[in-house]
Amino acid sequence: MMNKLSLRTLEGLFGICRLNKGEKFPEWAMCKDSFYSITETSDEVSVVCLQEKIPANVKAEKNWKAIKVEGPLHFSLTGILMSLLKPLAVQRISVWAISTYDTDYLFIKQERYELALRELNKYFNILR
Repeated sequence: MMNKLSLRTLEGLFGICRLNKGEKFPEWAMCKDSFYSITETSDEVSVVCLQEKIPANVKAEKNWKAIKVEGPLHFSLTGILMSLLKPLAVQRISVWAISTYDTDYLFIKQERYELALRELNKYFNILR
């Protein structure tokens, strides 16, 4: 049986941006003191970063709060995202998830964030 996971809240409000393929690399998103992610596919470039870093002319969904699953998580573990997302889905809380080599991150709109934390606290350790 897996130990109870710990979740850590991250400071700040984040934005999720869409850039067109081939646009200049978004150096504005990089922040050594906070989470950021730049993902390029054959169709687009998605950027997640502190919303204060996002230029006004960039298409973005703003006001997301972040929760980090304390890792590292071993690749053989299964069902982690499902265990996080299921109680949030019951409450109709929309989630944007990003996985890294070591762990997972959840992004939740600011207006539903406290409800999400209350719900997750029933099943996980919340570290602030």
